[in-house]
Amino acid sequence: MTTTPAAPPTGRAIPARDWRAPAAACTTVLLWASAFVSIRSAGEAYSPGALALGRLLAGTLVLGAICLVRREGLPSRAAWPGIIASGLLWFGLYMVVLNWGEQEVDAGTAAMVVNIGPILIALLGARLLGEGLPRRLLAGMAVSFAGAAVVGLSMSGHGGSSVLGVLLCLLAAVAYAGGVVSQKPALRNGTALQVTTFGCLIGTVACLPFSGVLVSEAADAPLPATLNMVYLGVFPTALAFTTWAYALARTTAGRMGATTYAVPALVVLMSWLLLDEVPALLTIGGGLLCLAGVAVSRRRPQTGLEQTHPAALSVEGPRHDTEREQADRP
Repeated sequence: MTTTPAAPPTGRAIPARDWRAPAAACTTVLLWASAFVSIRSAGEAYSPGALALGRLLAGTLVLGAICLVRREGLPSRAAWPGIIASGLLWFGLYMVVLNWGEQEVDAGTAAMVVNIGPILIALLGARLLGEGLPRRLLAGMAVSFAGAAVVGLSMSGHGGSSVLGVLLCLLAAVAYAGGVVSQKPALRNGTALQVTTFGCLIGTVACLPFSGVLVSEAADAPLPATLNMVYLGVFPTALAFTTWAYALARTTAGRMGATTYAVPALVVLMSWLLLDEVPALLTIGGGLLCLAGVAVSRRRPQTGLEQTHPAALSVEGPRHDTEREQADRP
């Protein structure tokens, strides 16, 4: 007599993983990578502060129009501390000092120094947001940072880097990390569009002292440089920062920060395709290391029970990212 094997416990089915957050993160990374190509062109005609202000003005206009169409309204009072902090640090300070720093050091050195940012995000997220430091995240970030360092070394020029340029890039990394960690709590009290729009507005107001320089330089700038500045505001700022906020609201700050390590690899590829800058083998290897580290840091751990009978956990329903990472913490 044959017996029918017992079915795994039934209950609420495990929902399919939402593809929208990963798609939003990928959109952000692609557009931020494209920004390096556009900055290279616009930066020849615009000074750091003017370029930051022009980019933020374009982004604020687009985001404001979308908010009006969607009738988003103002975020709640609880969201404003994070919006103001991220607006000043990330939209304002970061953009100005990064533009300035890249004029003082070569692109490779800038990439190496600024890529300290994701590490700072993970450390600040663990300290201030209680996110923890899962082993996979730490391992993936170590691999990606090594890849970013290889890319940076392979792209570094031979003219040397100024101390001022390195300090500016370091300040940009700190501002970037502080902005992300400040933005995360704001997303609990406001939508991604609200947090991005008003953060961009705060950054624009902070950069208004560069208005005179922007007007003066815009009068003499070639059309391609101005179009690149507008592109930076519409896509890598308005769109990419919104998709970033959407994804950040659905994962940890450390994991989102690690995702940006894909940017150096994409910049190498885009420079190859769009600028005909053939990368060295060392550069390609570093880019592959960056992508491998991102894959490791984004991989979710599975428990033995999940590997044997995924449906057996269906009665628990979905869990938050930080709970999923408990099994992988040191």
